[in-house]
Amino acid sequence: MNKISILYEDDEILLVNKEYGVSVQGGAGIAHPLDEELSNQLGYKIFLVHRLDRETSGILIVAKNSKAAAKWTNLISTDQVKKEYTALCFGIPVINGKPCLKGKLSGTIEAHGRVQEAVTFFEVVKTGRVTLEPGEDNALCALDISCLHITLGSGRMHQIRIQMAKAMCPLLADDKHGNFRMNKKARKIGVKKLHLAATRLTVPVEGNYRTFEIPLPEHMERTLSIL
Repeated sequence: MNKISILYEDDEILLVNKEYGVSVQGGAGIAHPLDEELSNQLGYKIFLVHRLDRETSGILIVAKNSKAAAKWTNLISTDQVKKEYTALCFGIPVINGKPCLKGKLSGTIEAHGRVQEAVTFFEVVKTGRVTLEPGEDNALCALDISCLHITLGSGRMHQIRIQMAKAMCPLLADDKHGNFRMNKKARKIGVKKLHLAATRLTVPVEGNYRTFEIPLPEHMERTLSIL
């Protein structure tokens, strides 16, 4: 496992860049989870403030002690912390039967047996069409792909993936909540990893609000470059 990149550090927290494929927390059958690897890297135990899916890249907050973890777990559920994502999806979101370039998705979602209210704000920043090689029936095929800037209004498990799928705009390579048929076609252009990253985070530190931003992971940049 690569050394975990630290973006920011103070007396309470660290902001780190979690790579694709790294589980945040250990468990049965999970090798090299971030909480264990980062603790080993730093030489002291870290405490998780929130989580990202194993397949989601991006900025993660961890705390240096349990008191700080409790404080930041509360903070991250308020509007004092702004979490922004970049996602590549099939098509564009549909709200009330109409395609929308900017809007709000709200309603209940269910994940791991829990039903909760969720709010997601989105804006389409780029669209493109990728033409695929003819299939077995010699019919040409194309994929309409969009890049979305997403801001969370709530923090629920798999929130973005579920709500985008409901809005007929499933994420590329989302094998759990996405479109199997489209994902199969997208593999022809090398799309094999989930195209979702927590790319921007604004937090209250050092008496002010600071915004931290990271580049897209390589697999997302590669897909974006062909649109």
